[in-house]
Amino acid sequence: MPQTDHDRVIALAATMQAADLVRSIARRGQANSDDAEICLGSLLQIDAPSSADIYGGILHLQAGLCLLEQQLQNPRDMELTRYVVTLLRLERRLARRNDLLLLLRNGIEDITRNLAHFPIGHSNTIARFADLYLKTLSTLSPRIMVSGDPIHLNNSENANRIRALLLAGIRAAILWRQSGGGRLTLLLRRNALLRETRQLLSDIA
Repeated sequence: MPQTDHDRVIALAATMQAADLVRSIARRGQANSDDAEICLGSLLQIDAPSSADIYGGILHLQAGLCLLEQQLQNPRDMELTRYVVTLLRLERRLARRNDLLLLLRNGIEDITRNLAHFPIGHSNTIARFADLYLKTLSTLSPRIMVSGDPIHLNNSENANRIRALLLAGIRAAILWRQSGGGRLTLLLRRNALLRETRQLLSDIA
């Protein structure tokens, strides 16, 4: 995967988009279904030719790019920042666990084979993504603590959607690492990332 600011911005925008969808479900019990399907679909793109192709094009990350621009310019959303930072930290732990990576790959391949019967947005597919998250990412620390309304968090379908989207957030975090993102990248290349984010938003305006 190319290690450019273009690819790093796509990865961060996708991570933020997934995290914001998680927050929306936790708070309100609902989220943009199109954005959610884009995030979930990225889990099936194991060998995509480019970062943008993982998400079917930059246009599908508009929500995440807008969030990223806001955070790079004036980072006030501490809850979103916490989710994203935890996802990036958790992915680094995952990268050292070949057993869990193999379990993830096998699970995703199995889900892919069943898409003809259960499309990406079907509750069965979402439940299988959620189960895969429980068997892999939830066994690592730091645990992702999702805040929200207990009425929505205790709903089993919402819980599955949240776990599936957290898995999609990890997929984006993997892309961040593959594109050269690291602990100091946001600090050292903040202005460059902001310029690239604005350029991508201009391209899809």
